[in-house]
Amino acid sequence: YVPPQVRKAQETLDDKKREELGRLKKMVNGLINRLSEPNLSSISGQMEELYMANSRKDMNETLTDILMNACVTAVAMPARLMMEHVLLVSILHHNVGIEVGAHFLEAVVKKFDELCRSDAEGKECENLLALIAHLYNFHVVHSLLIFDILKKLVSTFTEKEIELILFLLKNVGFSLRKDDALALKELITEAQRKANTAEKKLQDQARVRFMLETMLALRNNDMRKIPGYDPEPVEKLRKLQRTLVHSSGSGKETQLRVSLESLLSADQVGRWWIVGSSWSGAPMINDTNSKTQQKLHIGKVSSKIMELARKQRMNTDIRRSIFCVLMTSEDFLDAFEKLLK
Repeated sequence: YVPPQVRKAQETLDDKKREELGRLKKMVNGLINRLSEPNLSSISGQMEELYMANSRKDMNETLTDILMNACVTAVAMPARLMMEHVLLVSILHHNVGIEVGAHFLEAVVKKFDELCRSDAEGKECENLLALIAHLYNFHVVHSLLIFDILKKLVSTFTEKEIELILFLLKNVGFSLRKDDALALKELITEAQRKANTAEKKLQDQARVRFMLETMLALRNNDMRKIPGYDPEPVEKLRKLQRTLVHSSGSGKETQLRVSLESLLSADQVGRWWIVGSSWSGAPMINDTNSKTQQKLHIGKVSSKIMELARKQRMNTDIRRSIFCVLMTSEDFLDAFEKLLK
């Protein structure tokens, strides 16, 4: 039962919070709407001030919502606009804290996974994939995630997946080759094998051939063979990023080295990639392991001691074990050894 005056206080608190969040959303929205390359420095500065003035959780949620609404549309987003949005996330990720990029990345990956399964007709999947690709381009996420996504797409291998593989390779293929040439080689071999087995099923043979040619061009580091490949815009924005990131350590140590599986099961197993993230949920290890650990080896204990333990209300195995160890040890060293065991 909640007394009326307490209930009233809670309601006014909720209203206040809602009002604050609404105001925050308006401010962030205003900044994102004005986002462009020339004013990126001032906007990222204002965003950092907002992060200092508000709670991180509220800011992360607000920013992620607004960016998702802006970038994940049913029509293809202009590549330049997409890059600028992701660059803002990247600058905040390096200057404010890695939970900014981590929160955004998790939302994007989960949405991408959901849309991939639902057979959406629009260009949402491409837009989400572009977001992930640019998060990799601007050093928010490690190549591990990109390879995971590519492997997943290659394993499904329908027309839609082939489009997405081509799209991703065009955006980040050469960076992947630089980061992990061996993994890329394995992926290309797997794709060739898959193309041979799926040859009968797919109507659009030219598309598959084009994909394999693109992959071979990547392997041979031949940029001319990939139509529409232009590294210039990304390089230009990377230079801008270097000038806007405060800390000298803007590179590898802030990259989130997280796999696709970890991101999709974050609610079940916690977010280990964010330092200090609190987590309340089911235990990480399967229950079977914990049950075997509960049976502590305290040797044979006399019934007299067990009776004493019961009288002292030692009601769990572990409490009883500790009590018995303390009561039956010869000296402090013996007790210490047994407790460690």
